[in-house]
Amino acid sequence: MNHAVRGLRPYRWWLVAVVAVAVAALAAGCAGSSSAQPDGTQVLTVERGTVGPAIPNGFVGLSMEYRGLETYTGLNPKAIDPVFEQLLRNLAAKPVLRIGGDGTDWTWYPVPQVPQPPGGKYSLNPQWLQIAKSLAQSVDGRLILGINLEADSRAVAAGEARAFTSGIGRQSIDALEIGNEPELYGSFSWYKNAAGQHVDGRPHGYDFTDYLHDFSSFAAALGGDTLAGPSSGGPEILSQLGSFLHHEPRVKLVTVHAYPLKHCSAPNHVSIGQLLSNTASAGLANTLAPLVGVARHHGAALRIDEINAVSCGGQRGVSDAFASSLWALNTLFELARIGVQGVNVHTVPGTINEIIGAQLVNGHWQADVHPEYYGMMMFAQAAPAGARLLKVTWGGGTQVQAWATKAPDGRVRVVLINRQSGRQTVDVKIPSGSGPATLERLQASSVQAESGVTIGGQSFGAESSTGLPTGPADTSSVSPVSGRYTVTLPAAGAAMLTLSSG
Repeated sequence: MNHAVRGLRPYRWWLVAVVAVAVAALAAGCAGSSSAQPDGTQVLTVERGTVGPAIPNGFVGLSMEYRGLETYTGLNPKAIDPVFEQLLRNLAAKPVLRIGGDGTDWTWYPVPQVPQPPGGKYSLNPQWLQIAKSLAQSVDGRLILGINLEADSRAVAAGEARAFTSGIGRQSIDALEIGNEPELYGSFSWYKNAAGQHVDGRPHGYDFTDYLHDFSSFAAALGGDTLAGPSSGGPEILSQLGSFLHHEPRVKLVTVHAYPLKHCSAPNHVSIGQLLSNTASAGLANTLAPLVGVARHHGAALRIDEINAVSCGGQRGVSDAFASSLWALNTLFELARIGVQGVNVHTVPGTINEIIGAQLVNGHWQADVHPEYYGMMMFAQAAPAGARLLKVTWGGGTQVQAWATKAPDGRVRVVLINRQSGRQTVDVKIPSGSGPATLERLQASSVQAESGVTIGGQSFGAESSTGLPTGPADTSSVSPVSGRYTVTLPAAGAAMLTLSSG
């Protein structure tokens, strides 16, 4: 949800509380932190065994509001912003873009003889449909599209669905997602009436039983379209996910929202230390893991189709700092570990949580690429479609987080994340590795830095006109000594070691 837009409504659910909950034990051998040798060097061994399923196509994507799409693409379906297209391709060969958020229940498509819903603030039109279609086709991607549930009108919902399938095409639609965070319908204002009074979308006390009835009614009105839900982060709905899927077998894509840190009111301050703690990454994933199992039991996949580090629009100095890049990199691995289908990081133009800022200057598109994107990009490089997480072994301390993958082409990649203030040295043992490896770094001047981030020595700069990082590449070759690749990590940074085969 775009919390900054919807009156800063608090993100009232159990995943926010993860910052106050002790982290459950990590799955054995998936990731870990090392104990040091007497000289301070930490030893990591990459095993042959794998962890979790293969990385699906389109694992890393973006989530945005309906109003946000044209900000990123422009208004001409025949001239989609090429910089934005490239930034999507950097994250996945076949990206999945989720369009919805709070705007789901404020959006409608005008239908003859169907009145505009009182909370319908944004009207879609054929041009918007053509823009969405052109974008999806250009990047070979698929869309998850929100359907208005709060209007409580099956005619409005059916009109949207027909417009999407006819104007965009089923081949470009991954699923239609009915509603957005329905647990809040009876608690937060949907619109203001003529007298200026706030009106909720549902009566106070609206609960899971009411929601299930509504969802079933709307699902029937949408015919044979592929459905997603419950588009929720609320404990009442998520704790009854099994019942929801039992009653709605057409839902084959379970969609869940997750923000580990909460910043919805002035007294509530979050810190970089909290963002880089295990509770904001491993703790978040461990809380979600049971839901992945429930979805799998019912023959469905689970996608975190709205996530970011800090709720309610983010917090300056945290959400827009380099720390968010390290959080994103580590958290994406944690979510891959538990077997989620994919992750869509929510971006809203002009907010602190924005991932990409797009603007048209003198007829040319430019993008302001925020620090968090760099962490998403390194994950995409380390875990391409079809890659498997490899087991790693080491124990003790909390200095370095490590992940390893093996891609379909045989390449082994090891990602080391240093969330601490001091330099760390790691000896990486890869039993099948004997030749030189390539080392690429993700770094900035500090975890507080809001600019100057580089990946492999390259940067998107203050503004990117291509969607590709530029500048001299800064990678190095590391040869093993006695079967170990030695990597030195600067304070608060990450590195990726790539072997041609393993």
